[in-house]
Amino acid sequence: MTTRRARRSVRSATLVAVAAAAVLSMTACQSAGGDAASGQGKAGSVSTARLADTSGDRSTAEVQIASSKAASPVRKQTLADGSTAVIRKIGTQHYRAEIVSNGDVLATLEANGKDAGLDANDMFVVLTLDGQVHSWLGGGHSGPGTFELAGGWKAKVTQLGDLHYRAEILGLDGSVMGTLEADEQDAGLVANGIYIVLSAGGVISAHE
Repeated sequence: MTTRRARRSVRSATLVAVAAAAVLSMTACQSAGGDAASGQGKAGSVSTARLADTSGDRSTAEVQIASSKAASPVRKQTLADGSTAVIRKIGTQHYRAEIVSNGDVLATLEANGKDAGLDANDMFVVLTLDGQVHSWLGGGHSGPGTFELAGGWKAKVTQLGDLHYRAEILGLDGSVMGTLEADEQDAGLVANGIYIVLSAGGVISAHE
């Protein structure tokens, strides 16, 4: 009896020791797995941040390059009143002209796919879609009405609303050869070598 009880006690102690070892082993594995998963998460976060930072740097560089190109002046030209037009190429058939006097930008013209015009205190300026600038002083007619223009043209100016005028450019036979519309913004065009500006206030002027 004593021998059997001793054997049972030994077996029980052995089972307890094995179970304890198993628990310790499982705990260690879980801890290691958790640390590994945590490490992977941290590594993933760092990688993502780096990718985001790289993308941001590229975007900033691209914007800076685009801005630099847009800011490059094509040329400067003296206008009829002594001010200067700084002409910049923005894109295909897309030009911008800044009217500058004493270092200050007084007005801006933009021709994007079509000519643009400006009435700047009785100095008229046309910027063509290929970046050419033509300016002159005076010669304005206040609409509504029909007026004789330079080059033998006539213009019928009608008011469509507040700061909204339309000018129909008439040929010798009275037919409409073209239309200018100034809706809260001056408009301009060149037709057979004649430059025409219609202001949002209904003033029209032309020059050869």
